[in-house]
Amino acid sequence: MRPATRAVHVGRPPHAVSARNKSSSVAGSTLTVGVAGGRPDASRRRATTGARASSVAEGGRLPLTLAGARDPVPIVYEPPVASAQLKSAVLLAGLAAPGETVVIEQEASRDHTERMLRHFGATVRVENEGAHGRRITLTGQPELTPAPVTVPADPSSASFPLVAGLIVPGSEVILEGVMLNPLRTGLFATLREMGAVIEELDRRDEGGEDVADLRVRAGALRGVTVPPERAPAMIDEYPVLAVAASFAEGTTRMRGLNELRVKESDRLAATAAMLRLNGVEVEIEDDDLIVHGKGRAAGGGLVATHMDHRIAMSALVMGLASEQPVRVDDTAFIATSFPGFVDMMRRMGGELS
Repeated sequence: MRPATRAVHVGRPPHAVSARNKSSSVAGSTLTVGVAGGRPDASRRRATTGARASSVAEGGRLPLTLAGARDPVPIVYEPPVASAQLKSAVLLAGLAAPGETVVIEQEASRDHTERMLRHFGATVRVENEGAHGRRITLTGQPELTPAPVTVPADPSSASFPLVAGLIVPGSEVILEGVMLNPLRTGLFATLREMGAVIEELDRRDEGGEDVADLRVRAGALRGVTVPPERAPAMIDEYPVLAVAASFAEGTTRMRGLNELRVKESDRLAATAAMLRLNGVEVEIEDDDLIVHGKGRAAGGGLVATHMDHRIAMSALVMGLASEQPVRVDDTAFIATSFPGFVDMMRRMGGELS
């Protein structure tokens, strides 16, 4: 990659609407709807609102037929894991129920749904719960009103050009309109601890979310220890953080990454394999990923992506700064979250073929 000095618009990718949120919309209505694709676990749990899954495919998989509740009831729900999708599904279903729907999280998950509902006029209270959790209370059957929404650039997508700008010598990149929701900025905090220069320009509020343009400049990075409680704020960014750690001086230990084992792939093992194939010393100890950075990466590897879009993009970012090109076995799945990724990296000066 040539040193980049330019402004970049990080796209708002057209994510597929998840089966979970489709089902939650039905749960609070009298509709009977079939849902195809995705995973059904959250949809089955939503039966506690009064909705009923009347038909589920073999093995508990989709497609399913979900019958909405005639008289939906509010519930108190404690997700078994920190999951914004589960929480959002319950809150959306709770819009149609009288009284208060409550979600109790032991670990705070991203709160875009709560902010969106407030933006449209719903009453949502958030209180601390334990050391790291939250209690979210939604008052049902609100009078929602239309309001303009500007969708900010996704911080997970922004992480790729951001790390590229940090590790390619001589680069300076401005990322426009990036969301700075405090439950999504764990990567930015970690990179700053590593010595990254990340400036916030024109910080503002858009649709209830904190937003700013980010200017990043290439520079020396150092190894750090990333605490496990930071994982919910950056769970999707660990593969590209591991790339940054490869170009840092010293050891970076990322602690408590058990959730990475159940992503689109075993993302913990896939990340370690990606680094090893490209000459980086790395190890997994329990649920910790330990990267021994030497300020450089040899590259030259062919990375098995396991159909995981974040592994593919992280490997390509590594190849922009490694001594030899990095190849991946499949790029088709990048469109899952960032269909404009390859074109954007080329506009930054990357040489991808």
